[in-house]
Amino acid sequence: MRLPGTLALSLLAWLAGAAEPPRLLPPEVQIAAAVAPLPEEFRPGATVLGYREGSKDLVTLREGSGAFVCLSDNPSDDRFHTACYHRSLEPFMARGRALRSAGEKEVDRIRNAEIEAGRLDMPRHPAALYSLTGPLTTLDPATGTVTGAKPLYVIYVPFATGESTGLPTKPKENLPWLMNPGTPKAHIMFTPSM
Repeated sequence: MRLPGTLALSLLAWLAGAAEPPRLLPPEVQIAAAVAPLPEEFRPGATVLGYREGSKDLVTLREGSGAFVCLSDNPSDDRFHTACYHRSLEPFMARGRALRSAGEKEVDRIRNAEIEAGRLDMPRHPAALYSLTGPLTTLDPATGTVTGAKPLYVIYVPFATGESTGLPTKPKENLPWLMNPGTPKAHIMFTPSM
């Protein structure tokens, strides 16, 4: 049996003890896990980006017509993480992925400069992001069911400040707070214990 290039290299690295075995999951499992952070009513219409054999970059696994874009868990890292964000954030998120893929270290500085120069759009309304993070064992690789991962809820409010929102700009137990105030990446953080 001949393996595709990326999979063959991953398998050789694993056999040599340099890496964990590849854990690329079938598209339907990636999709089920990717939409898990979303409220139930948004799951069926979400676009899902994930991974296919032979590609290290995200590809569209399911084109949706709903309000959210979901990212499948990256099979190359050692944790489970998936995130879904409002479609209006896609230019901002896609630019970040492109910069990281190119090896750029100052992603936020570059995106902020592009937003301020009018070359990158940010939504003009609040936009939600839902995520789940945990050890690899939180994902059932047979079904895509996620149990025990920690949720995080965020609402992007570009350029908002503590003064404009009435929110603290430092974490407070059981209170929402504003992270990155005054920047294009300003967002309200919510914790599950609230």
